[in-house]
Amino acid sequence: MKVRVGYGIGSALAPDPRRFGEMCTELERLGFDSLWLSERATAEGPDPLIGLAYAAGCTRKLKLGMSVLVVPGRNPALLAKELASLDRLSDGRLLPGFGLGIADPREQQAFGVRREERAAWFDEAVPLIRRIWTEETVDHDGPRFSYRGLRVRPLPAQSPPDVWLGGDAPSELRRVGRLGDGWLPSFCTPETAAKGRVVIEEAAEEAGRRIDPEHFGALVGYRYGELPERVVQALAVRRPELDAADVLPRGLAALQQRLEEFVDAGFSKFVVLPIDEPPSWREELESVAAEVLPLQASPRG
Repeated sequence: MKVRVGYGIGSALAPDPRRFGEMCTELERLGFDSLWLSERATAEGPDPLIGLAYAAGCTRKLKLGMSVLVVPGRNPALLAKELASLDRLSDGRLLPGFGLGIADPREQQAFGVRREERAAWFDEAVPLIRRIWTEETVDHDGPRFSYRGLRVRPLPAQSPPDVWLGGDAPSELRRVGRLGDGWLPSFCTPETAAKGRVVIEEAAEEAGRRIDPEHFGALVGYRYGELPERVVQALAVRRPELDAADVLPRGLAALQQRLEEFVDAGFSKFVVLPIDEPPSWREELESVAAEVLPLQASPRG
């Protein structure tokens, strides 16, 4: 099992261009696997497509992930072209992560899709994006999109990129099994993630699919001080059965231990992210790298 550790910034963090560029180059210099950007139309963080295009220009090897890009509200043909363009211009470094978006009226109004419509939009659009990436032309008749002989270019450098999905509700887990190539949940513990994986693998088997055992991971936040109230409230809404202090380890030694616990549970792809933006990205990333990147060098499985 190949353990890989990426780094993410939450949607509330809005680094200026100089600091963002420094973060990207430091991630690559230190040997992090990937950079992941989140999407919230109403938050301060950069749009993932634009931010990752910037990061691609700052780096040569760092992979570029989305945790996650909201699909409902986007035209799948144009989104397929945007993602393929980024994958080709970055020489095959794209890690697309798709989602439905959070259940927030402000976000849903920005994307123009009512909450009850999001799942159906997603279920139609994601298979279409894959077909556009892999077929010469696409014919499709659906409730939202209709194509005849659709040909979108360029094709991605990867053939095609693996699509990662998030989510932890029962319907979301079954969707990962039906449509995803990998699973990257957030706000979870190794125990809850292991239970979710069982549901995903059962749904994949029912759909005649198999998800690579190497494609199960987790997004793991960390902190140094007490939890901000905004984080406690957000987790209470999303995962009321979990203790926020347990979900978000305090300190880098606790973060390293939590990743080890995920590895022991069969997970191998991780995105770690700070709850708050550090004063210096260079110093912060050097400290995080020293603690958690040795996991990438240790043989597992």
